[in-house]
Parts: sequence; structure tokens; C-alpha cells
Amino acid sequence: MKKRVIAILGAGSFGTALAKLISGYENCEVVLWSAVEAEIQGIIRDKENKKCLPGVVIDTNRVKLTLNPCDISSADVVIFAAASSYVREVARQVSGYVKKGAIVVNVAKGLEQKTFKRLSEVICEELGDCSFAALSGPSHAEEIARLVPTAVVVASESLSVAEKIQDILNSQIFRLYVNDDLIGVEIGGALKNIIAFALGICDGFGFKDNTKAALMTRGIAEIGRLGVALGAKSQTFAGLSGIGDLIVTCTSMHSRNRRAGILIGQGKTADEALSEVGMTVEGYFATKAAYELSRAKGVYMPITDQLYNVLYKGRNIKDALNHLMSRHSKYESEKFWFGV
Repeated sequence: MKKRVIAILGAGSFGTALAKLISGYENCEVVLWSAVEAEIQGIIRDKENKKCLPGVVIDTNRVKLTLNPCDISSADVVIFAAASSYVREVARQVSGYVKKGAIVVNVAKGLEQKTFKRLSEVICEELGDCSFAALSGPSHAEEIARLVPTAVVVASESLSVAEKIQDILNSQIFRLYVNDDLIGVEIGGALKNIIAFALGICDGFGFKDNTKAALMTRGIAEIGRLGVALGAKSQTFAGLSGIGDLIVTCTSMHSRNRRAGILIGQGKTADEALSEVGMTVEGYFATKAAYELSRAKGVYMPITDQLYNVLYKGRNIKDALNHLMSRHSKYESEKFWFGV
């Protein structure tokens, strides 16, 4: 049986982790592409990605590492694994090399910084008409690369496209569920980083479990409100790309968003925290995007508002919490959650 060619664009933590995972599938050939020469040469030399995934051995006999976009032209599946801020640039670089009929999958979680567009919109603008799916859910690269059992969701406006990716990537280690709510899956994956950032600030500042549980629970409520206003289905936010991804990102030290928040809670500035984490912190940019979108759509997002004030306006953390706790009283039941 002919092997499927899977091209992965981006040799950061998630791209490298997927290359490690999929290279173990007998029916797949893996091409790992990056425009960053140091990333590719480092993995070829060290047999691991020392910066992002130290200790994870990459079998370079099973993973073709390349700087040449021509090498992805035979791929049946093209996976975008670049940070959200680089997705448009990567799409432009490879736009002439994605073969007709290939399925394009995005695994980055974020919104474009200037336009606030979902990444499916960005990629399809650059590549033109293509079969597209988004893969999201509670999936730290550090654990995927070490073959820790993981469940994710693959979403597409075409169920047949999502089902094809499910068939190709499903394994005993990596389980995929299908969803046709592309908007909801993308919004859930992008906005959970905001709440994880806020929760990290709580950790660093010294707030305890009660505060953090409240942030997570009310956080998914406001993510759902904005998601539904943008066209998502409410039930999506109760799934892997909503509550599932929120839980893992808020509770793990693998989360760059939580780690950056902890540093700010301990007294560092946003710039200092981002610099110390040393890799892309999607929640910082997602906070501004969600803040602007919520105003454009008339959606109430109090946690996002206060995080925006802390990150971009220098608001005192205690003042931000006091504002959240002293707002007018509300009912817990919300229209969006029950779909009525």
C-alpha cells in the first residue's frame, strides 16, 4: 500500500512533536519543513529539538527535514504548525507547492494580530480554495512527543474532510473526534489562552484554588458568548477545544500562557514576562484580539477586559480583581450555554 505523505510546516515544539508522533505510523512518510535554517540544521545535527523539546529523539531516517518548500509538493496532508503570527507568512511561502487535492490542517491556536481573523480565514486567503481542517484540544507538545495518550478534535466545514484526517491520524496514542463547527473549535483554541494567562497571574499573585476555579468556569462562559456571536455552536465549548483545552492550559506548567502570567503576578512587566518565557505566548495577543472583537460584537467579557487592562494599560492586579468581584449581581444561567 502506498504511504501517505504528511508535510508539517514549522519545526517548533508542536511541529516537532507531530513529526515524532506521525513518524511512528507505518503508513505515513513525514516531511518537516521550516524556513528557519537553525531549526532544521539543529535537529539534523542533534537528532532532537534542543530548544523546544530537549530529550525527545527524532529519527531522521523517518523524518525528512528540509528548508526547501518544493519538498512538500507531494504531500497528501499539509499541517500548519507555525505560531499564529507567522501563519500568513508561511502560507505565502508554500502557496505554490501545496498540491491540488491535499488536505490542509492547522494546529496553531490564535487569531491574526492585526485583522483578528481566524487562522482558517488567513490560510485560505493565501492558498485559495482548499480542503481545510483545524485540529485542537488539550494537547501539550511536550506530552505528544513522549507518546502520552491524548484526545483532540478535528473540525472542518466538510465532515468528510474531518473524517479523512481522523482516519489518517487516529492511533492508540492519539485519538481524534470529528466536529463540523470550525468556528467554535478555532475560537475555543484561541481564547482559552486568555484565561490561562489570567490564571497564571492569580498563581503568581498568591490567590488560591477558589479564585482559579471561578476564573476557569466564568472564563469558559465568556469564551462561549463571543464564540456564539461569531457564529459558533454553543455545545462546542463544552468539548475538547473548549473546557478540555481550558483545563489543560490553566493547570499545567507546560503552558507558556500560564507561566507568563505567573511572572506578571510575581511583579514582572508584560514585556519582561514574555522575554523570560522565550517562546510565543499566544494569550498576550489573543487578549487584545478578543477585547477588540467583544466591543465590535457587543459581547460582555469582564475577565478579558481586566486582563487587557493589566497587560496593555498597566492596571494593578488587585484593582482588576476588585473590579471583577464588585460588579452588579448576575444569574448563572446563560442563554448561549443552553442553546435557547
